[in-house]
Amino acid sequence: MTEEQLILLIDHLRTHVSEKDWFEFKVDYSDPIKLGENLSGVANAACVAHQPFGYVVFGVRNDDHKIVGTSFRPGTAKVGGQALMLWLSKMILPDPGIDQFSIPYSGERLELFRIAAAAGHPVGFKGQAYIRIGSSTTNLKDHDRIARSIWNSTEDWSAKVCAGATHQDLDDLALIKAREQFRMKHPTQADHLDDWSNRVFLDKAKVTIQGTITNTALLLLGKPESSSLLAPAVAQITWFLKNDRNEDLDYGHFGPPFILEVDRVLAKIRNLKVRILPSGTLFPKEFDQYDNWVLHEALHNCIAHQDHGLRERIQVIEKESSLRFENAGSFIPGSVQEVIQHDTPPSYYRNRFLAQAMVNLNMIDTQGGGIRRMFLKQKERSFAMPDFDLTDPSKVKMRLEGKTLDEAYARMLLERTDLTLDHVILLDRVQRHRRIQRSEHQLLKAEGLVEGRYPNLFVSGEIARATGNEVSYVRSRGLEDERYVEFIMLLVHESPQGATRKRIDDLITPMLPGILTMEQKKNKVHNLIQRLSREGRIRNGGARGPSAVWLVGV
Repeated sequence: MTEEQLILLIDHLRTHVSEKDWFEFKVDYSDPIKLGENLSGVANAACVAHQPFGYVVFGVRNDDHKIVGTSFRPGTAKVGGQALMLWLSKMILPDPGIDQFSIPYSGERLELFRIAAAAGHPVGFKGQAYIRIGSSTTNLKDHDRIARSIWNSTEDWSAKVCAGATHQDLDDLALIKAREQFRMKHPTQADHLDDWSNRVFLDKAKVTIQGTITNTALLLLGKPESSSLLAPAVAQITWFLKNDRNEDLDYGHFGPPFILEVDRVLAKIRNLKVRILPSGTLFPKEFDQYDNWVLHEALHNCIAHQDHGLRERIQVIEKESSLRFENAGSFIPGSVQEVIQHDTPPSYYRNRFLAQAMVNLNMIDTQGGGIRRMFLKQKERSFAMPDFDLTDPSKVKMRLEGKTLDEAYARMLLERTDLTLDHVILLDRVQRHRRIQRSEHQLLKAEGLVEGRYPNLFVSGEIARATGNEVSYVRSRGLEDERYVEFIMLLVHESPQGATRKRIDDLITPMLPGILTMEQKKNKVHNLIQRLSREGRIRNGGARGPSAVWLVGV
């Protein structure tokens, strides 16, 4: 833009009575983090307002729009030794295009940041998307309606026709598999299926559009070498086998056609047998580490919801007794709990065309029950619930355990088939030693499912005894304080030179409840010693802290 055009733009922005969501006036720069959030916010707001760009202007006073100039010099500003503009380009993704201009205006200098409006994908800063509402920049995830309008603001990537691709780029075996899957999903059309040409079949399956090859067609049915036509998107699933030190032991890369490659990826996974012994029987129940349907659903979900604008691959990470599935892109429903409770399909899809094609080819189900069914499958098998990690807003991670985390929990699920999925999900969090809400604790406690002092909870004695796991229960609950006191006094009496704090710790700590942290255990021992000291039953030999020596009181 020329200097004259930039001044006209500034004057146009200043004609508004107040700031709009898609532009912001500032005087001076203070924080690169705040600037990044503001740029994300105005880019997303510009999309909603149908503006081509969002703007952040330095040197204009917000309250009266007066030109006052700024001391901010973006061209020389640094963030941790890195040029500000380079840093912003790395932190703001997907990169919509950011321009920065210095503008002389009536003897003052203004600095203008122009960022292209979001298109089909919220613009994020450091993995988190923001939105300007009035004069405030806030988290986009708190505004579902606005987020939905941004996702639906442009053509679906998966529905785009891939330039240069033809039917020759499709894999023959993948086409045969697609017909088999379509026949299973649509039995009423099976009689006509053999009469359709590939071109007619693919249109009816909504994989192609009027005979043209879409990105979806190449992902699901394309020859391996056709993946280059999808660039810069990365059409790849990578399987890693890692040890407990997170070192790679083996790996494999899998590209299109995904309709065939999913089975090849899952064939890499070691699916051993796990045995659980229900109470009252000598015959163990035997389960595969991983349910085959759950594995397919997890990987198909990664394919259906992958954000190809982020140019990342799908990952399946296998360790000795767990799997982690990762795909790029935020978890659109926002909350796993919301999905399970409402059991309905999401109101919008990142890849609508791809999702519909996968439904038609019997790969996924848009009725919204996939995630809930995974939880139910794990409940039926007495295994831990799928564990979703949504802490990174640009990635969805789901962990599956290939072993029982808590024998009491596993046996309880075998015995207590009356428990609802909601109860099991809460108990799963308890067995993982994760905090639950007080209201959730009261619900479990009222039904006798948990014991302990909130938030340090454990499976209740009633359930533990019903499942034949009394030993684990006693270890979780620990002993009464009087028993610990007896052990301390016995040790002190048998130590003529005095019992050191370390010896007391070594004696008592292993006896304390397993649900306590090491810090909590240290505090517990300290409190017991102080109680005995106050009662005059033991006395300090002179030293303090770990070197303290405790003698029989006088």
